[in-house]
Amino acid sequence: MELAITDAKARLTDLVRRAEAGEEVVITRHGHAVARLVALRARPSAEDRAKVISAVRARAAAKVVEGPSAVRSQDFLYDDEGLPR
Repeated sequence: MELAITDAKARLTDLVRRAEAGEEVVITRHGHAVARLVALRARPSAEDRAKVISAVRARAAAKVVEGPSAVRSQDFLYDDEGLPR
């Protein structure tokens, strides 16, 4: 997007939101580009966030299935006769 500096002053908040969303905004003076407004760090999209959440859930589910069962988790504390070590 390219617009004159006078228009940019009136729409700064909107332009910053657009830059955060990943759009590049070029500000011109007398028809010549003089500045570029871009986000320092692009905000992840809803799809990207959903993918990350799904990956985290899948890893957590795998750990639950693969991990030690609660029934046997503290067997190391007791000997073969069930007495504390």
